[in-house]
Amino acid sequence: MTSSLPLTITLGYVLVVMAVGLHARRGRRMDSLEEWGVAGRSMGPVTLYLLIAAGSVSAYTFMGAPGWAYAKGVPVFYVVVYLAYLALVAWYCGPRVWAFGERFGHVTQASAIADRYQSPFLGGLSALVMSVGSLAYAVLQTVGSAYILTVMSGGAIPVWLGVIGVLSCIALYLFVSGQRAIGRTNAFQGVLMFVVAWAVGLWAVHSATGGWRFAAVFDRVRDEHAAWLSLPGAGGDMSFRFWTTSVIVSMLSFMPPVWTQWMSAASAATIRRSATWLPGYYLVILPMVMVGFIGIYTLPELARSDTVVLEYAMQHLPALLVGLLGAGTLAASMSSCEPFIHSVALSYGKDVIQPLCGLSDATTAQLTRWLIVPLMALIVAPLAIAEPGSLVMILLVGLGFATQVLPAFIGMFLWPRASRAGVIAGIVVGFVVTTAFTTLWKHPLGIHAGFWGLMANLPIFVAVSLATRPVEAAVTERFFRIAAPHWYRRRGEQAIRAHNTRESAARGD
Repeated sequence: MTSSLPLTITLGYVLVVMAVGLHARRGRRMDSLEEWGVAGRSMGPVTLYLLIAAGSVSAYTFMGAPGWAYAKGVPVFYVVVYLAYLALVAWYCGPRVWAFGERFGHVTQASAIADRYQSPFLGGLSALVMSVGSLAYAVLQTVGSAYILTVMSGGAIPVWLGVIGVLSCIALYLFVSGQRAIGRTNAFQGVLMFVVAWAVGLWAVHSATGGWRFAAVFDRVRDEHAAWLSLPGAGGDMSFRFWTTSVIVSMLSFMPPVWTQWMSAASAATIRRSATWLPGYYLVILPMVMVGFIGIYTLPELARSDTVVLEYAMQHLPALLVGLLGAGTLAASMSSCEPFIHSVALSYGKDVIQPLCGLSDATTAQLTRWLIVPLMALIVAPLAIAEPGSLVMILLVGLGFATQVLPAFIGMFLWPRASRAGVIAGIVVGFVVTTAFTTLWKHPLGIHAGFWGLMANLPIFVAVSLATRPVEAAVTERFFRIAAPHWYRRRGEQAIRAHNTRESAARGD
């Protein structure tokens, strides 16, 4: 395809989203962590719904997931399980997280952890560990953005230039408008992605089969490439154990941007309503995965599997639809890159640098905005330009590290006896094991490195918690009035019964 229309549409999208992001502040002052970090806790249900949906449906859905369908086959459907779980977590945990933030003044995930365990050190440690997963996710999205611009331009825009261009655009409106920019741009991007995904997917199915039924695609794959339709997949490297543990690791990763999005809502009811709608949006995945399966028999010699949708579109779809695909895929990448970079900058400033240096809230708010620049320039951009691995595998590695903070959340939502020392010990052990099994001995026995880390992490967490002093009862009760009100009421009823028993014994009844 030699038309310049696809590139024009894609670059036009970049200009539009930059305007939306810059306009999002609309006269509001961004000199406080509350406003820049969580949009003043004012987002309505539709904006929040599209913010969460577009943030989770990212480059791996438009590029990584179709790439896995093309290279491996059905292992790609781990994404379906993972995203379904996200909706359940948002419905249950989101309102409680919002209440934590609204009542206790939290603006980051790590600040909630520090408050629950009365430990700024633990808050900072959690921020640093979670940032590994968050930055990996941001790298994934940036690589996806660069691929799009490179393909749309026919190679005229190299990967390194695409990385710099996209990150510069995001940095500008994030600095100016913070979480409000993320909310407004994700709302716009979310609608664009859904429409484009189904338009491209249905057109691709029709061009490949002559009809509109997805079943025809699977029939041909079954007849000609049956290995793609069962585990361990076409590559033979997605065993049942690795697939299952990848799902578990993904399910148990409470990523910081999602936490920040929950705290940005106008009310707890807003989160629950938005979470109820989420599964409907995740239908956006299906048409993109179908294009990956189509590519198995139409693009057998594709050099890079992550570009299967773009390559198929360039060869078989009209120029207008290719341009919209470029814009939609770039929307998927940018809508997920924004919140992860924002959350890391916010948490580094609030939870790491402020306690270490004793900064005021006003100084921290200014510093946090400027942290976006070194994060992008020194970490995200160099790693993205290096193009490390496939997009989905980058995601899985990042989630493996993020999962190691799970003990902190168990103690916040489920187990009042969890202690500061227990959480710290579990996180450190889990992080060390995950690092070793990611770099030195990769995924032993075909089990995800993050799952190995978690299996070492949780017993240490429980044992050390039982052997050490828990946080003061007043702090625990303050959290569990919100996190587990039934537990709190039962505890109160037990205390009343015990009191009445003592009173009766004293009276000699």
